Amino acid sequence: MRDIPDAIVQTLLSNQVVAYPTSTLPGLATLPTREGLDALFSLKKRQPTQPVSLGVASLEQASSLVQVPEFAKRLLDDFPQGSLTLILDAHEPLDQRLGGERVAVRVFAHPTARALAEKVGPVTATSANKAGVPPLSDAESAGFALDLNHDSILTGTCPGGQGSTLVSLDKSSTSPSGFSVRIMREGVIPATDVNLWMSKNR
Repeated sequence: MRDIPDAIVQTLLSNQVVAYPTSTLPGLATLPTREGLDALFSLKKRQPTQPVSLGVASLEQASSLVQVPEFAKRLLDDFPQGSLTLILDAHEPLDQRLGGERVAVRVFAHPTARALAEKVGPVTATSANKAGVPPLSDAESAGFALDLNHDSILTGTCPGGQGSTLVSLDKSSTSPSGFSVRIMREGVIPATDVNLWMSKNR
């Protein structure tokens, strides 16, 4: 797994933004702090009413911020890594730019992104482009387009393709498992596949 340079770590610990490769398009990482989110949303010119998701090295890593039921682990285990993003209940309400009481979490599939999260903890997982500007296909170009310096870029080409399927995991008193799912955005995993899994694992 790729080593993460100290300069990248220090950039994030300073609540600044880092461009990095993912299994689809380049992403922008910052720590889920108020200052980090201020920097991210300013850089992207993104509206605060449009929450960003968090990327983690493992679902267990997210457990300090969100509730991770065993059902969520079973769901992710049965689909390719990184193909689903789960909306989970926060232990305590977080910044509204992360979703507040419900937060979207994706386990990284790309080795560089996963190594980054292993090094610093959960980071934002949003595309490395300004709002309304088409994303580029490699992290270095995307970072330079956002005027980031070398200490704020993890290089790597991204394969592109469809993003993850966004699934809300909801508590349910009528399901034997105690949960139901809602497809919020269809991506690389068809909604029918998720619903079929659900019908077999209620």
